[in-house]
Amino acid sequence: MDTRFLESFVVVVESQSLADAARKLNLTSAALSLRIKALENEVGFALVARSGRTISPTASGLTLATRAKSFLADLRDFKTIGSERLLKGELRLGVASSAVAGPLCNLLLGLSDGYPEIELSVTKGSSSDLYRRLTNADLDVAMMYKPQFELPKSLEWRSVVKERYIVIASKPFGGQDPHELLRTQPFIRYDRTLWSGQLADEYLRTAGIQPKELMELDGLEAIAVLVDRGLGVSLVPNRSAPWPEGLSLAKLPLPDGAPVRDLGLLWTRGSSRLHLIEAIAEMTVDR
Repeated sequence: MDTRFLESFVVVVESQSLADAARKLNLTSAALSLRIKALENEVGFALVARSGRTISPTASGLTLATRAKSFLADLRDFKTIGSERLLKGELRLGVASSAVAGPLCNLLLGLSDGYPEIELSVTKGSSSDLYRRLTNADLDVAMMYKPQFELPKSLEWRSVVKERYIVIASKPFGGQDPHELLRTQPFIRYDRTLWSGQLADEYLRTAGIQPKELMELDGLEAIAVLVDRGLGVSLVPNRSAPWPEGLSLAKLPLPDGAPVRDLGLLWTRGSSRLHLIEAIAEMTVDR
């Protein structure tokens, strides 16, 4: 049995969409359908029910997907047995979207130079999504922002870099009181569905500031561009990755008690890939 076909079927079940699964696997929908059909022929029963262009897993298909996921995880573990003391092998890494431009690029360059035999499979997403995927064993390690809730003892956290929140405004507002700007100027809010946006929202509530909200966005780059154009001000982390080029922003520090978001690595204690994870952690930790 070709394990790639099993992996493909698991992705289809988890995506709940043939088209989405095909994009994730970098296949055409037709090629993915052929893989599923070949797998059905091999196991001898239907895995999906087809209705026009849509498919859904059968009861037997769901059972197979669950067992296949466990089998594939064991198979990946078997492949690491001979290299437990060597820095080589596959590692599934999740990365917070706003950490791609800086920390991830630095990590990839370091791995290329120092550990070329570590094969990274990178997934991008929000920190909350990465946390869910890690606890579901879909990732080996996540480079994400630390949640405000207490982490379970089964997980290990190592901080990489801490980013203090600031008020950003267009250049003419440089030197002005940041709280006064938050109260009086149009406010471009960092998306509250993100953990980083929730930190900013909590600070505003604690400081008793009710901003004149203009819009709410989930991208720091887009927020910075709009602020630079004079459309408003924002409360955001002073990101470690480069800000977009060509902007002329006033970055105003907040008084004591400003929130700090903590970018770090999170993994499961006792992972079979702990030797690889610790090597990456040593490369990324902020000294």
